[in-house]
Amino acid sequence: MRMALPRPVRIVLLPVAGLVAFCFLVLATTPGGLELRITPVKGEVPMLVLPLKPGERFTLHYYHSVENAPIWEEHSLDRDGRIYIEEERYLKYGAGMGKMPGVGRMVRRGPYEAIEDMHMPTGDFILRIGSPGVDHTILWRDSRTNLSEIAPHKAVRFTGRAVSLLYKFWRGWFPHPATPEKDPA
Repeated sequence: MRMALPRPVRIVLLPVAGLVAFCFLVLATTPGGLELRITPVKGEVPMLVLPLKPGERFTLHYYHSVENAPIWEEHSLDRDGRIYIEEERYLKYGAGMGKMPGVGRMVRRGPYEAIEDMHMPTGDFILRIGSPGVDHTILWRDSRTNLSEIAPHKAVRFTGRAVSLLYKFWRGWFPHPATPEKDPA
């Protein structure tokens, strides 16, 4: 035997259900930010997931494999999730490093050379993570994730994507397991 809801309850529930569905639809289709995923090329589970705002930077820091000199590469995502390199800094003119004609401007910062104002699109890219000692490390907000300790010699894909406001709220309450917490130090 089926119990029907009284008519006054049905009259109230129908518009409330419609309002909830409308709010859900709006949140699911409204832009909410960006996400950078670093995923093994041979795998689907991300090693690292960074929620970002358009133009917010994350840094790839490592030590040059030939000269053992520190290098910082600052990247950002535009509002559509496309990845750009914004700046490179290094201790000395390393093999494979240096000015690219028409890209950014070279400046000196103490002992470092830097190419700033690059804003050069890289799109999604693949990085072969170096050994411990090369220390490919992602610096983001107040966190440091050393990829060389997690997956040395593995190829990983850096992928940016736009996310909805609903997804952003969800991840605000339930962060992705691969999103780092702030460093306690």
